[in-house]
Amino acid sequence: MPYADLHVHTTRSDGSLPLEAVPEVARRDGVDVVAVTDHDRVQPFDSPVVERDGVTLIHGIELRVGTDASQRIDLLGYGLEPSAELEAILESIQENRMERGRAIVDCVESRLGVDLGVTIDSGFGRPHIARAIDAHPTIEYDYQGAFDHLIGSDCPCYVPREVPSFERGRAALAESCRLVSLAHPLRYRDPEQALALSADLDAVELQYPYGRDIDRKPVERALERHDLLATGGSDAHNERLGIDGLSRGAYERLELTADGTN
Repeated sequence: MPYADLHVHTTRSDGSLPLEAVPEVARRDGVDVVAVTDHDRVQPFDSPVVERDGVTLIHGIELRVGTDASQRIDLLGYGLEPSAELEAILESIQENRMERGRAIVDCVESRLGVDLGVTIDSGFGRPHIARAIDAHPTIEYDYQGAFDHLIGSDCPCYVPREVPSFERGRAALAESCRLVSLAHPLRYRDPEQALALSADLDAVELQYPYGRDIDRKPVERALERHDLLATGGSDAHNERLGIDGLSRGAYERLELTADGTN
C-alpha cells in the first residue's frame, strides 16, 4: 500500500468522497498522506499542508491547460496558496464549467426525453452527468456507457470547455504552489509532446493506475533528462484511496511538508 496518494478528488469537484471523510478513508486504506487535487478548485484549508485526525492532507489542485499542439493536458499543483492570478483563472473556469454543464445536460435530456434532476454548481463536471444517467430508471446506459455514447469526446452531447493556455496555467501554479507536476503523461493523445513540456515543471506523475500494461520508460527518461521529481497517485474519484501512489521515501523527496520550498 502506498504511503502517499497524491491525486485524489472529492465531491468538491467530480469525486464521490466528501472532503471531511478523507482522513477516515485514508486511515482505513492505510494511506498516511493524501493530496486533495480537485479539478479547478481550491480547498477550505488555512495552510498548504494540514493534519486531520492523524492524516497529512496536502492542499492541491488539478488544472487543465491547452498546449500549442492543440492538445489539452492536466497539471497538478501541490502545497497550494492561491495567488490572485490563479483565483481569477479558477473563477473563469467555474463559470464556464456551469455553462458547459447546462449545455450537456440540456442535450442529454432533449435527446433521451428525460429529466436528469441534477444541480449544476461550482465543480460540476461530466462525471456528475454520467452518475445521473446511470441512476435514471429509464435510461439504458450505465456510467461508462454515458461517456461512450453520449457525453464523451466526439459523442453527440459533448461540449468542450474553455481552458487557460499551458503558459498561463503553469505560471499561475508556479506562483501559487510548492511543486507543479504533469499528470498521467501516458494518457494523452501525444505523450511525447506532453512530456516535452515537463521541462518547464518540477515533476511528472510516474505512479498512476493506467488500467493496462504500460511502458513507463518514456516517463523515466523525461524525469532523468529534465532532472525532475516523481509524483504518484490513484486519481481517485470514488471512496477508495491508495490504489497507486508513492513510498514514504519517494514522498519525502518532494519535501512538501518543509518550510515552503520544494
